Amino acid sequence: MATDVQIVSILHKDSIHCGFHLVPYIVDTILSNLTATTYIIVTDTHVADLHLAKFDLEFRSKLPAGRRFLSHVIPPGETSKSREGKANIEDFLLQHACTRDSVIIAFGGGVIGDLVGFVAATFMRGVRFVQIPTTLLAMVDSSVGGKTAIDTPHGKNFIGAFWQPEYIFIDAAFLETLPTREFSNGMAEVVKTAAIWNEDDFALLESRSQDIFDAIQTPSKNYAGRTMSTRSQSQSLLLRVIAGSISVKAHIVTVDERETGLRNLVNFGHSIGHAIEAVLTPTILHGECVSIGSILEAEISRQLGHLSQVAVGRLLRVLKAYNLPVSVKDPRITAVPASRSLSVDRLLDVMKIDKKNSGLTKKIVLLARIGKTVEERASAVADDIIRRTLSEAVRVIPGVPKDVKMTTPGSKSISNRALVLAALGEGTCKLKNLLHSDDTQVMMAALSDLKGAQFSWEDNGETLVVQGGRGALQPPQGGKEIYLGNAGTAARFLAAVCTLVKGTGHTTVTGNARMKQRPIGPLVDALRSNGSSIKYLESEGCLPLDINATSLGLKGGHIQLAATVSSQYVSAILLCAPYASEDVVLELVGGQVISQPYIDMTVAMMRTFGADVRREAGRDVYRITRGAYRSPREYAIESDASSATYPLAIAAVTGTTCTIENIGSGSLQGDARFAKEVLEPMGCVVVQSETATTVTGPSVEVGLKAGGVIDMEPMTDAFLTASVLAAVAKRPAEGTAGMERTTRIVGIANQRVKECNRIKAMIDELAKFGVKTTELDDGLEVHAQDVSTLKQGVSVHCYDDHRVAMAFSVLATQVTGTVLDQKRCVEKTWPNWWDDLHNKIGISIEGVELQGQGVSGRVQLTRESAASVILIGMRGAGKTYVGGLAAATLDREFIDADVVFAKKHPIGLKEFVQTKGWEAFRAAELEILQELLEQKAKDYVISLGGGVVETPKARELLKKYMRDSGPVVYVAREVAEIMKFLGEETARPAYGESVVDVFRRREPLFEECSSHMFINYTGVLEASTPVVTTQDSPWSSAPPPCKNIHKFFRHITGIAPNLCPKINAGRSSYFLSLTYPDVTPALPILDELCSGSDAVEMRVDLLSPDGPPTASNIPPLAYVANQITAVRRNSPLPIIFTVRTSSQGGMFPDDAEDAAFSLMLLGLRLGCEYIDVEISWSEARRQAISAIKGHSQIISSWHDWSGNMRWDGAPLRQKYAIAAKSGDIIKIVGKANTIEDNFALRQFAASVTGPGFKPLIAINMGAEGQISRILNKTFSPVTHPLLPNKAAPGQLSVAQIQTALHLIGQLPEKKFYLFGKPIAGSMSPTLHNSGFNALGLPYTYALFETDVVGDEMKAVLASPDFGGASVTIPLKLDILPVLNTVSEEAKIIGAVNTIIVRPGPDGSRELYGDNTDWIGIAQCVKDNLGDKLPRRSTALVIGSGGTSRAALFALHILGVSAIYLYNRTRKSAEQLVAIFPAEYNITIIDSVDAFTGAAPSVIISTVPASATSLVPSKDKILLSDKLFRADGGVVVDMAYGPSPTPLLQLARPIKSSKWQVVEGVGVLLQQGYRQFESWTGMRAPTSTIQQMVHEQYEKQ
Repeated sequence: MATDVQIVSILHKDSIHCGFHLVPYIVDTILSNLTATTYIIVTDTHVADLHLAKFDLEFRSKLPAGRRFLSHVIPPGETSKSREGKANIEDFLLQHACTRDSVIIAFGGGVIGDLVGFVAATFMRGVRFVQIPTTLLAMVDSSVGGKTAIDTPHGKNFIGAFWQPEYIFIDAAFLETLPTREFSNGMAEVVKTAAIWNEDDFALLESRSQDIFDAIQTPSKNYAGRTMSTRSQSQSLLLRVIAGSISVKAHIVTVDERETGLRNLVNFGHSIGHAIEAVLTPTILHGECVSIGSILEAEISRQLGHLSQVAVGRLLRVLKAYNLPVSVKDPRITAVPASRSLSVDRLLDVMKIDKKNSGLTKKIVLLARIGKTVEERASAVADDIIRRTLSEAVRVIPGVPKDVKMTTPGSKSISNRALVLAALGEGTCKLKNLLHSDDTQVMMAALSDLKGAQFSWEDNGETLVVQGGRGALQPPQGGKEIYLGNAGTAARFLAAVCTLVKGTGHTTVTGNARMKQRPIGPLVDALRSNGSSIKYLESEGCLPLDINATSLGLKGGHIQLAATVSSQYVSAILLCAPYASEDVVLELVGGQVISQPYIDMTVAMMRTFGADVRREAGRDVYRITRGAYRSPREYAIESDASSATYPLAIAAVTGTTCTIENIGSGSLQGDARFAKEVLEPMGCVVVQSETATTVTGPSVEVGLKAGGVIDMEPMTDAFLTASVLAAVAKRPAEGTAGMERTTRIVGIANQRVKECNRIKAMIDELAKFGVKTTELDDGLEVHAQDVSTLKQGVSVHCYDDHRVAMAFSVLATQVTGTVLDQKRCVEKTWPNWWDDLHNKIGISIEGVELQGQGVSGRVQLTRESAASVILIGMRGAGKTYVGGLAAATLDREFIDADVVFAKKHPIGLKEFVQTKGWEAFRAAELEILQELLEQKAKDYVISLGGGVVETPKARELLKKYMRDSGPVVYVAREVAEIMKFLGEETARPAYGESVVDVFRRREPLFEECSSHMFINYTGVLEASTPVVTTQDSPWSSAPPPCKNIHKFFRHITGIAPNLCPKINAGRSSYFLSLTYPDVTPALPILDELCSGSDAVEMRVDLLSPDGPPTASNIPPLAYVANQITAVRRNSPLPIIFTVRTSSQGGMFPDDAEDAAFSLMLLGLRLGCEYIDVEISWSEARRQAISAIKGHSQIISSWHDWSGNMRWDGAPLRQKYAIAAKSGDIIKIVGKANTIEDNFALRQFAASVTGPGFKPLIAINMGAEGQISRILNKTFSPVTHPLLPNKAAPGQLSVAQIQTALHLIGQLPEKKFYLFGKPIAGSMSPTLHNSGFNALGLPYTYALFETDVVGDEMKAVLASPDFGGASVTIPLKLDILPVLNTVSEEAKIIGAVNTIIVRPGPDGSRELYGDNTDWIGIAQCVKDNLGDKLPRRSTALVIGSGGTSRAALFALHILGVSAIYLYNRTRKSAEQLVAIFPAEYNITIIDSVDAFTGAAPSVIISTVPASATSLVPSKDKILLSDKLFRADGGVVVDMAYGPSPTPLLQLARPIKSSKWQVVEGVGVLLQQGYRQFESWTGMRAPTSTIQQMVHEQYEKQ
């Protein structure tokens, strides 16, 4: 049978045969040339089903007598490539008596080839074998070269041999049954080979990607392609590509069969690619990992100065053209849960094991250009170079740059315009200096999809050749969307270009989430008015757009356009105008045109391309004559003037000189004026010619001048650069009275709708450095500071905006430790900015990894506190309940996506699924998610459906939201509770599978898509909660979930981080170290354990479900999460999450870094306020966890148990410096051998305490070190007598420390009093004295009965040992004259009940009056209503005395919208109402239950119990059950007795109907706690106080 094959020689043998439909040819060749008794074909089940029968038929029909043909089929996949898999084949061969003269045929992909080849190499000490690869990857890679191997648990291909096949048959027809993804997988190797060896082959791959795909996507009939005469053009192209790639590898193998040097080259992309594959296998394919590795290794070559950005850009484009991922941020990668483990350290660790390496030195194949490597072998590359490329963030090291002369990349604005002009034009145009960036790539891809032009490259990619299409455009094939990412210029231009399409069909133009928020409405309005058919597919005024072709295309004629938002709208219509059906008159309306220089640029370029365009004199009217562009033969694109501002600004701020070539006074770009109009007035020397700009900055000692008022409307993109310079412009501006060090930048309002709101971004990020700004309607003011005063170690969020990143890199050259996240966002305009900053400008940079786990990231460095909170989780997990409480505590609106769905689809969710199916439901659900994220991105709490994470696009949206915008919280709950709920719920459709299976599938997806986790447990943890409230109890505790949710959500949003305020105030603070393996038995006494503590430390290394650990212990993540939740639900204190290693005195293994940081990440996800991170862990990991801490803080710790650490030694200073680098609090623990060791500690602590230093925990262990614990100020670790054991030797309790402080004279005695009359029955002495005793405080509280503020009382107030006092009737007003100051709350209420002694402004002793009555009232109401207090609720206050004032104030603070006031004497009520503002909305009622509107849900009685009655009585208020008409609420009776009061007697029988009761003693306790904390600075020991007061209360 005639067959045409292409033969490739390897190792001097013609053994590689390539063609189509080769089965008969293969069998003939084997039988003719490889005589054997037995032929054995080994394949897998996938290939066997498709092709084995053909071989079986051919062999059996042609097999000579006496010979056998056997086939053996094995399971597919990498698991077969094992010792067991090899033995299975060998056993088959032995069972069938195969001998050494057998021929084994490997028929399949790479796994089959490697495995069967190794069998052939070892069976009978080596038998002949043949390779018939069926995947493209195997054809061009694994089948060629003789490498055979199997995998082991220790790694891939570690056991194998070199064993060359007799033949390799490449039958490209097998690729027709190969999935497209597998084909792309193989193309990665084809691209790689061309990149290292042959630029011509690479150019072919660049220009013919669609033709190559066509060869496999169009099945060949009747064996077409077997002969040359029947072979199609695309088949010939495919075979040429495959054979060409094989030829390169064959040549290399022939020269270097055993991989001693040259053969390393075929591993380009593999050093990093294999490391990625090791983490992501088997989900992500080998070629996909190599694709990413190729880009990263090319970037390393660029970073080292070997490779141009042009070459990197070409490699990027060609890999994308074959549908390959080029970044670990690709959605296909981030969708894999294992991608979270793609940390830089993990990749570097995997890369250690690589056969190319020399010892510990890593080796990578480096490109010099496309088709050529730096060396003919892999080159040594240092880890820090690799880290710089792999890291997602960058730290700029301040320094003095070189005096530099350089060019910037081509202008983005000019590049995009040139691409459109050349594509629409006639003839061929060669574009030089085109920007190779994300923006231009999407523009070229879109123009190709529209069949608008053909693109090719010359000069090794330096020149783009555009064959114009004369405006003849077609809709993209197959309904393909034009995806533009966040490329705003491309979006505006292409929206207009798509209206030129004539005929039928439509084009969808879309972008990423941010692009879908950026406005395009004015342009669409203008085009619609002109007859274009454009629909918004999602939000009005934004992408995506659906643009229908029309018979006329763009109509033309008179077009009116509002150009006050973006000049790109104007340029879009101008560029397309020559191809309209009529001449165009474009009139700009609506006010001041924005960015006129960019419009002028467009007009000038259109004229260069032969267009007739004129602007009417004095008017914003442009006339464009119908015609066609005539492309110039060559068009040189100017360098980007906006980008030029960054190196020029670095020169300005460092006092050096920078010359930018190709940007001068003759530039088309408005930003070229930056040097003369901004830098020169700020004190720089500027020399500008027609084509170059040189800037020399003033010396650092002299510094820049403030800019005064700068109108940057002609150069809006450069305002970010001006802003960072203005921040450090310390010399006063001339002639600017009142704003000498202020720069006012105006004319930039349009910058709010760029890649981000750039004005707000600059304000927010400058604030992190301590720079003050003022936002203006069209700009901002920047108030300069000396560089030395700026905050160091700032993490700048770049908002995925290239301009933000590069602008702050300028400031980073001046401020130590500045980290910029999202370093790759510069790829939009200057992809190699960081390389140029390092190599050309001379500013060093370091790679910084921000994500503790993986590339997708979990918690963004900075988010707006107003960002909406998204809740995800299983149906039945409690998202609606938790969300409602979260919304209430954050004062936001709650949105349930299910409710939104029901409004949008009234048929109901269950019916929707039944009639339209799950797929339609998921699509509708995704649409709602997109709308919510775009339209409700701030000030909401949004609960999503449980299955939203089943949709890949939804997962990407959620992950992007949590990275860039706000928190996504996974609400988790026990599966049993979910099953119970779902078993009772009928409104939604059934899953169709078990709930447990659904949960197991979704759980990793919920975790992947969330930044935080809230565990809504209702089982064992709640059962363990101490229950102190009884029917007759005088106080009421809040439902645990309410406080838990309040604290969690206010912390993670940053609205009120739950941190210890004492630390920054310099006051003594303590944390309790819990040492339980299981904390739940201790929950009933947790409050008592935590008495006096300011935080509770969870010693995670001691947690164990199996009891106290006796050896190295790694607790399960789920168990730790349960334990944290248990403590969180039962204590309001911040949690310190500590994983203490064995060498540091704990139980956690020292070598389990991955496990440790997985636990720490869990701690952050659970909202733990402090994370203890030992500095013995790797720096990268420590920096990573610090970068994702959100509003939590890092305690950087070091513990030395040896007793050898000297507090006055240099090693300790080094430890301190390391800890200070990444910690918010520094903890250093030594061991005292003598008492003198503590003196050295105090001396060291004093040297690092004060302004500019971070809080320090410095203590010594052991009995000798106890004095250090007593004197330590910040977070002293404490124990408690009820704990089973101490966390460290020498630990003391809070009470012991206070006693010791008193004994050494650091805590003097104080006396506190209650002033008033009558007070004999007061429980305040019991309350406060029990608290003082519990904490070991040398304080006493006594009664001072008086009804006047006389001399005796004044003497008490003046006594040195007076500590403070409570004030009651009749002195709450009379006390005011003897006080120095009074709180604002006390002024409004008009009464003081608390006196506090404190230092005044001048340091002298001051008496400060406050009112805590209102706090007691408010706290009791909140504790008992929680989420049940409606937003527009009403309340009733009974009485008009001093306590009534506190009640009215408390209710207003709680947000009660209307208050009824009743008093028996109306006049007194009227006098009280007159005191408060009208906004309190107080209505006086004539009868206690005569409500004029809604019944109250809060009732507060401030009158004595004797003034009320349940039966008619003269001079008493008659109470009835009409008071409780509202559906639930809380009633507070401020009277102490008799118990129960008439009001509470009436309320208690209906308590079960949602009404809660609080006696006066409950309010007393709450206000007393506030007094206690104000006097002592310590948290009140509430459980002890409650018990003592309760006992005293019962006695009375």
